[in-house]
Amino acid sequence: MRIATWNINSITARLPRLLAWLESSGPDVLCVQETKCTAEQFPHAELSELGYEAAVHADGRWNGVAVVSRVGLADVVRGLPGGPRYEGVEEPRAVSATCGPVRVWSVYVPNGREVEHAHYAYKLAWFEALQAAVAGDAAGPRPFAVLGDYNVAPADQDVWDPAFFEGQTHVTPAERAALAALRETGLSDIVPRPLKYDRPYTYWDYRQLCFPKNRGMRIDLVYGNEAFAKAVGDAYVDREERKGKGASDHAPVVVDLDVAP
Repeated sequence: MRIATWNINSITARLPRLLAWLESSGPDVLCVQETKCTAEQFPHAELSELGYEAAVHADGRWNGVAVVSRVGLADVVRGLPGGPRYEGVEEPRAVSATCGPVRVWSVYVPNGREVEHAHYAYKLAWFEALQAAVAGDAAGPRPFAVLGDYNVAPADQDVWDPAFFEGQTHVTPAERAALAALRETGLSDIVPRPLKYDRPYTYWDYRQLCFPKNRGMRIDLVYGNEAFAKAVGDAYVDREERKGKGASDHAPVVVDLDVAP
């Protein structure tokens, strides 16, 4: 069973690339972030032609998440239970579903903007709500994973130059402590353990030739419980999909599980 996550950075702008990637890579489940469309604008028909259905939580602003599956969708939950609001709005940043034998969350964690900004406090509160929401599934016997754009680099090795990011969001002790608290629910960071790359980056800014210079960050993560981690046969970042005209600034992260879909 192949499960992937991808911050698509506008599913409308990236739809031809998405459809081509689904055909070439063949994931059974894809967690999508930053759809930047309303639920009504989501390309259900185009995905259906490839055998996929989707659980979508989106409102057309700068957020939006989805779980795209060709192995079924059940027990869909849209939104983060108990999650905080920002400026009075409950943003569409989380959706969960059961896809065959596996339950997944697609999450788009708030950016945080600047350490002194209200969005940073919102980010930390959002992490607290996520930890509470996933704890039951994380401790359970069924393969379970929280996939998405976490907007945190877990360690200094996960950014191209730690000195460059000093004092900025994505690398602060509080954000990394939030990741550690999430792992304490029974989850582990899946992608560093295998197999194709050592600490692969997943995001490169469009500006200043960051991708050609490999000035990246590893912020798109797969956190799986024990049953999920034991089933991992391979995992990698599809860096090739970051190349070329019209690419997202994030690359897909792919995990192959030794379980039947």
